[in-house]
Amino acid sequence: MDSLTDLELSLLLEGIFRRYGFDFRNYAHASLKRRIQQCMKAEQVGTISALQEKVLHDATCFERLLLNLSIHVTSMFRDPRFYRIFRQEIVPYLQTYPFIRIWHAGCSTGEEVYSMAILLEEERLYDRARIYATDFNTAVLSRAETGIFPLRVMQEYTGNYILAEGKQAFSDYYTARYDHVIFRPALQRNIVWAQHNLVTDGSFNEFHVIVCRNTMIYFNKTLQDRVHHLFHDSLIASGFLGLGSKESIRFTPHAQAYSLMDEQEKWYRKAPRGSAP
Repeated sequence: MDSLTDLELSLLLEGIFRRYGFDFRNYAHASLKRRIQQCMKAEQVGTISALQEKVLHDATCFERLLLNLSIHVTSMFRDPRFYRIFRQEIVPYLQTYPFIRIWHAGCSTGEEVYSMAILLEEERLYDRARIYATDFNTAVLSRAETGIFPLRVMQEYTGNYILAEGKQAFSDYYTARYDHVIFRPALQRNIVWAQHNLVTDGSFNEFHVIVCRNTMIYFNKTLQDRVHHLFHDSLIASGFLGLGSKESIRFTPHAQAYSLMDEQEKWYRKAPRGSAP
């Protein structure tokens, strides 16, 4: 990235923060630059400075940019082994609690949240569980709340569900309508959808499980450390943290506070209370 482009990008991010309160200043610049270039093309402007002028004076343009900057690569029962480990190794511990709280941070359009609800239902844990599904983008949260997904992806999701050791026909959980499906409303009974920004917001509860997958790969080291501190403060002693396959707690301030459960799927367990840091 040349120095002028770097300066323009920094000014855009600073302007967005001051004007709208969304802080992308500690996101990885290489990833941001690609997405902003896509937005420049869509908005038919030739420079980041021209995009900044438009974004700061037109809230609808900012909303379009915000959607572009949100990362929506997700699917139901994504990486099935991640869910198998949860079912086989973590559920037995959760069954010892009278009530459990799970935080899906950066939940995007909700596919992994519904996956968790289905798994908990099958393990007879859902009636004593609460899933907090959060994202900074209210538009994607609204989509997630509908429980509506394209019919064309159901074959892929069914395959993932089977590999995740699903216990019944996946189609039992939804109703097909033309080119989309609607998931059973009962799956939402213990889900709380809420806006929360990992960059600027603090802890809001104490959780037995936190899942945040493939979100922090877009953050720089400073922001990653901030989020790991937030998660550490939000997890109960002996709680579980699930990250994306390319993410790690290694080299973070809290690396010694967890034991590694699975290297490939990045499940960690926080140390019991009173353990040495």
